[in-house]
Amino acid sequence: MLINPNKDTQLCMSLSGRPGNFGLRFHNHLYEQLGLNFYYKAFSSQDLPGAIGGIRALGIRGCGVSMPFKEACIALVDELDASAAAIASINTIVNTDGHLKAYNTDYLAIEQLLKTHAVPQHASFALRGSGGMAKAVASALRDGGYSNGLIIARNESAGRALADALGYHWQAELGDARPQMLINVTPIGMSGGSEADQLAFEVDAIAAASIVFDVVAIPGETPLIVHAREAGKQVITGVEVIAIQALEQFVLYTGVRPSDEQFHTAVAFARG
Repeated sequence: MLINPNKDTQLCMSLSGRPGNFGLRFHNHLYEQLGLNFYYKAFSSQDLPGAIGGIRALGIRGCGVSMPFKEACIALVDELDASAAAIASINTIVNTDGHLKAYNTDYLAIEQLLKTHAVPQHASFALRGSGGMAKAVASALRDGGYSNGLIIARNESAGRALADALGYHWQAELGDARPQMLINVTPIGMSGGSEADQLAFEVDAIAAASIVFDVVAIPGETPLIVHAREAGKQVITGVEVIAIQALEQFVLYTGVRPSDEQFHTAVAFARG
């Protein structure tokens, strides 16, 4: 953690509906290890325009953006990187002399995880969710060659729009579908919420699947992941997502890319 802050210390932050400690611990650990004069703090806010205006006015270097702000922030920044413009969703803001440029490192994280977990392109999938993170995940799947997909969303307008834009099908509920991969991109299973103890998919659907992917990172082992592990399924966790996207944010903020060893040490520290 930062020991000797001074007038030149650069601040970075995050905005989330439910702030956690992973990003704070991850970034600050790397700042210390690499001798960088930065400090990171997590926030929530009911005044999004005021919060983004504060980033610009106070010279805050970078901001991570989480649910439910990934789409609402778009109108408040000056420029969209191609990673954000392509999917109309942001998770990172970089402030350069008052100019706010937005990126989406969630997309990069999903892209990497599909490769490292060797998820076959022919696998059918059902993705529950239709918000900004769902756009990033679904877009990475589409661009990765995964063509047999189903978007599950109770919000028909948002769900249909996402499915139509990417060439997938939409349903309000999973119903009788039994895809090979189940992906949760909703707050179901997230600590502190009304659905914290719930499974994002039915037990028999999990039993029929081969791969279960939950982007929820708090807790690290969601009810869905716990159940899938016990059922012997291949799992991809939200902790993996948040770690990779945080690394890419760190590089955007500082211009420094940690070594693999430094990255893994920071992830272990952040989880502890």
